[in-house]
Amino acid sequence: MNKEKRLEIFRRLCEANPEPKTELEYSTPFELLAAVLLSAQATDVSVNIATRRLFPVANTPEAILALGVKGLEPYIQTIGLYRTKAKHLIETCRILIDDHGGEVPEDREALEALPGVGRKTANVVLNTAFGWETFAVDTHIFRVSNRTGIAPGKTVLEVELRSDRLIPAPYRQYAHHWLILHGRYVCKARKPECWRCSIQDLCEFRRKTPAPDAKGS
Repeated sequence: MNKEKRLEIFRRLCEANPEPKTELEYSTPFELLAAVLLSAQATDVSVNIATRRLFPVANTPEAILALGVKGLEPYIQTIGLYRTKAKHLIETCRILIDDHGGEVPEDREALEALPGVGRKTANVVLNTAFGWETFAVDTHIFRVSNRTGIAPGKTVLEVELRSDRLIPAPYRQYAHHWLILHGRYVCKARKPECWRCSIQDLCEFRRKTPAPDAKGS
């Protein structure tokens, strides 16, 4: 894919949704960090249901740490792997308090040192909370980047590094949000809805799916 195609792809995505946002609900950098930590192998919808119960009761490192693992678990037990995530979140709160004054650090190395926080989570926090031009490659972005040819790669890290090199400068801030939403709602895993895709004429995916017939099958 050449740079002109990439530029036009992001121009169209931007035109349709000028300021895309994460579908996780949050109001502070810490709430975002907690929500992203809880979202591993879970849907944003399920995390939002849990945090709507949790955040009114405890939405700071100090308040969640005071709950303890057993006190936290009932709020998040509808999320997959909730016991492990409760332990990670409690320990993360402890480290934030002890090492960072209770604040979320604007630093990749410090974020990745937190329990349950990997490179993708750090990228989400740096991008969404602090405005960094980072690319949080999840399964949606990995799929869309490879299907379309925007930033193909065999691994998540390879796609991230190619995205960093290839995505046009005017669109870097919101690029990962556009690609996540496109993968979630249009370029779906099992059956991409190519017939209603705004960038299908620029996409290099060869097996484009036709529109459903009149019977809606």
